[in-house]
Amino acid sequence: MTRSLKDKTLFISGGSRGIGLSIALRAARDGANIAIAAKTAEPHPNLPGTIHTAADAIRAAGGKALPILCDIRDEAQVEQAVAQTVAAFGGIDICINNASAIKLTGILDTPMKRFDLMHGVNGRGTFLVTQKCLPHLLRSQNPHVLSISPPLHMEERWFGPHVAYSMAKYAMSLVVLGVAGEYRGRVGVNALWPRTAIDTAAMAEFKPVEDGRPLRSPEIVADAAHLILTAPATETTGNFFIDDEVLRAHGRTDLSPYAPPGTDDIDLLPDFFVPSLRELRGLPDADNPYHRPKLD
Repeated sequence: MTRSLKDKTLFISGGSRGIGLSIALRAARDGANIAIAAKTAEPHPNLPGTIHTAADAIRAAGGKALPILCDIRDEAQVEQAVAQTVAAFGGIDICINNASAIKLTGILDTPMKRFDLMHGVNGRGTFLVTQKCLPHLLRSQNPHVLSISPPLHMEERWFGPHVAYSMAKYAMSLVVLGVAGEYRGRVGVNALWPRTAIDTAAMAEFKPVEDGRPLRSPEIVADAAHLILTAPATETTGNFFIDDEVLRAHGRTDLSPYAPPGTDDIDLLPDFFVPSLRELRGLPDADNPYHRPKLD
C-alpha cells in the first residue's frame, strides 16, 4: 500500500519550528498543501524560524505553503485562519494540534499569567482549532486530527514537579479522548508523543532535568505522524501513540538514524509522561528525577 499525503491539506498550529515543522516537511515531500498557523512572523531573538521561513522550507521540500499569523487563543483569528486555508486549498483533510506553551515550575513559582497562557494555548487552543477544522474535515475522504500530546497516565511523578504544565498537556489529550469518541467512524482522532526528549528549541525548558543524555531528532515524530495520517481514519482513532512504537509496528526497528551516531537507545534522555527505555528494559534510571522506579 502506498502511503502518501499528496494533494492533502494540513492545518498545523505552531508549525514554524521543531516537531510541527518536521511534520510539515515530511508531508511536503509527498506534495501536500500545508497551512502554518503560528504567532512568529518576525525573527525571535532566542528561537529559530518564522511562519515565512517555514513556508519557504515547505515549498523547497515539494509542498504548497500558506503562512498564517494566528494566535490560537483567539477564536476570530482561528476562524479566519481556517477560512484562509479553505479558500487557498479547497478544504482541510488533516488538523495537527502542535502549538504548546511550557513552563516547568512548581505551584509556588507559577504566576497565574503563565498558568493561563499554558491552558489557553494547550487545552483551549487544541479544542478551538479542532472545533473550527471539524466541519471541513467531515467533507474529507480520510480526515485526521493529530495532537502532539501525551498518553493519559495519571501518576504523581508526572504532576508533582510542574502541575500547571502537566494539567495543560493532559488537557490536549482529553480533547483527543472526547472527540475520538464523538466522531468515531467518521474522523480519525489520535495523540502522538515522543518516547524520548526531542532536539528542538523547547529543550531550553528541560535544562533543570537534562542530564547530558543524547536526544532524538524531530524527524522520528514526523515519520510516525506520517504513518498515522496515511492510515484509514475510520480504523485508526482514539489512540495515544508513542513515536518509536508506531515505527516498530510498521517494521522500522532500526531507529539509529534519529539519534547521534553511536548512541545506545538506553542512553537517550527520556521524555515526560511515558516510561523510559531503561524502565521498559528493567534497568535502573535513578539519576533522572522523572523516571525513578515507582515504589510498590
